[in-house]
Amino acid sequence: MKLNNSIRNTLATSLVLLCAPLRADVPPEQKPEVEHLISFLETSDCSMVRNGGSHDGAEAAKHVRRKYKYFRDDISSTEEFIGLSATKSTMSSKPYEVHCPGEPPQKTADWLLDELEAYRAKSP
Repeated sequence: MKLNNSIRNTLATSLVLLCAPLRADVPPEQKPEVEHLISFLETSDCSMVRNGGSHDGAEAAKHVRRKYKYFRDDISSTEEFIGLSATKSTMSSKPYEVHCPGEPPQKTADWLLDELEAYRAKSP
């Protein structure tokens, strides 16, 4: 059976669209915010407490990156990144906390949202 070029092109385009993964993520202009927040966590003197275990900044950042990769298709803003990747345990639903020297413990979500606000205030 011979197909005309128009039908062939339509079928080829449809096949490409069906096979291409549909990916969501933060908009390109917000990617630097996400990277900044992960770096902020990674280089801080604070520890992240999740499910009863304390993790230094490097371990916490590694965990948040894994969750970000896992939830990337559900994330469309930096705030959603925080909410899905750095707020609470998906297994226990317990909130993550940040323990910084000389400061009372606080929820990781609040800590990162404060840093996001400061970052945005400095950015043009």
